[in-house]
Amino acid sequence: MSDKYNKQYINGVWRDGSSVQVYDNVNPFNGEVLCCIKLANRADIDEAYTAAKIAQKEWARSSAEDRKQVLQRAAQLLMGRKDEIVSLMIQETGASYVKTVSEFMAAAGSIMAAVEYVDAMFSPHVFPGQIPGKENHVYRCPLGVIGVINAFNFPLYMAMRVVAPAIAAGDAIVIKPDTQTFMSGGPIVAEIFEQAGLPKGVVNVVGYDISEVGDYMIEHPVPRIISFTGSTGVGRHIAELCGKNLKRTSLELGGNNPFVVLEDADLDQAVNAAVFSKYMNSGQVCICTNRFLVHRKHYDAFVERFAERSKQVAYGDPSNPQVVIGPLINERQIQKVLGIAEAAKQEGARLVLEGQRIGNVVTPFIFADVDPKSKLAGTEIFGPIATIIPFDSDEEALAIANDTEYGLSSAVFSTDLDKAMAFASAIESGMTHVNDTTINMDMNAPFGGEKMSGIGRYHGEIGFEEFTTTKWISVQKEERKFPF
Repeated sequence: MSDKYNKQYINGVWRDGSSVQVYDNVNPFNGEVLCCIKLANRADIDEAYTAAKIAQKEWARSSAEDRKQVLQRAAQLLMGRKDEIVSLMIQETGASYVKTVSEFMAAAGSIMAAVEYVDAMFSPHVFPGQIPGKENHVYRCPLGVIGVINAFNFPLYMAMRVVAPAIAAGDAIVIKPDTQTFMSGGPIVAEIFEQAGLPKGVVNVVGYDISEVGDYMIEHPVPRIISFTGSTGVGRHIAELCGKNLKRTSLELGGNNPFVVLEDADLDQAVNAAVFSKYMNSGQVCICTNRFLVHRKHYDAFVERFAERSKQVAYGDPSNPQVVIGPLINERQIQKVLGIAEAAKQEGARLVLEGQRIGNVVTPFIFADVDPKSKLAGTEIFGPIATIIPFDSDEEALAIANDTEYGLSSAVFSTDLDKAMAFASAIESGMTHVNDTTINMDMNAPFGGEKMSGIGRYHGEIGFEEFTTTKWISVQKEERKFPF
């Protein structure tokens, strides 16, 4: 483990934060202290944003080839350290080997996708104007400085999906990782780009306690956009603050994702996807399935087979590559998940499989015959609790799927692809996957939600535009005649 990984990274310097507070970063499986982080305070945030503002002006003048070379070297450096970084991430996040490798590859993919966006910054759209002799040029321009605040569950990927396109655009970045996964979500990213030759100040990392710093990271006058991944409540608060200051927001928030098994679905296919869709990262995934909606024809068989498969899912120490369900991130989350399970019992949901707490690991709970109006069905669980709801018609299934304030991801299973596509289009979510899990990422496809699941998109050309602005330059090539 690098001796840099417990440091702030500000203007190209690795150093302790200026706060008196020290955070113990622990392995969520066994409680081992991995490192102690001396946290940042408001003065550090000022320094980081000031450095980013100065560096961004210079980086915006860099050539397309310079940007591509930095990104390509970063991808090579990251891939060359795959085993080391994956091992560290498993220790810090408590995630399984399968999940961590998937996240690592998504992070690497984000860098390589960003290489393809660089040329767009140097290729204006040129078209004739309505006024005789006028030619219009529309340029993509860097947005400026981006403030990034991320959650614990996909720290490396969530940082990279902003940092890489921002570098391609000519922006600068200040990242605030979740302190629970500080190393994976900040210093690793900064070190990779430092070694790739990115000028100092373009990427900065600060870790702080919100009780000391408050909303300063968001309200600071330098950043032109705040990218946030986390809860809907916090996202709403950030959007309010940004609205007052006319800043952009890019928000990926909560989800109550439906997984719909229609009457003509392939049950084997659905069950296989359901197990992955629920237990990836112990259910601590914003796009994991929260509600399984199953047609009455398949209902009993689905419940039985899903329960049997759930019993077979390996749990325990995530350093074992066979383990799927590792620890939940902290004691508060453990108590929350266990509390949801107890409340579901009191609500009258049928307990098909009762989970248990083993150390910091919670094994699967399955509740069937769940009332779609119940608190259980309306709660984003973020843990290994499966909720199964029967339905009798496609219309009923669609109404249940859409009866939520969230709209992040969804899935629908049917052997009739035309029907499935129509159903997918009618689900009120930013992403719907036909005959597949709700957990999907493609570096070239827009990732984000509707309703209370967020604003904006990541990935692809649409996601790239989140971190750019446009400028119109017109050229009058012949003398214009004016009306007065």
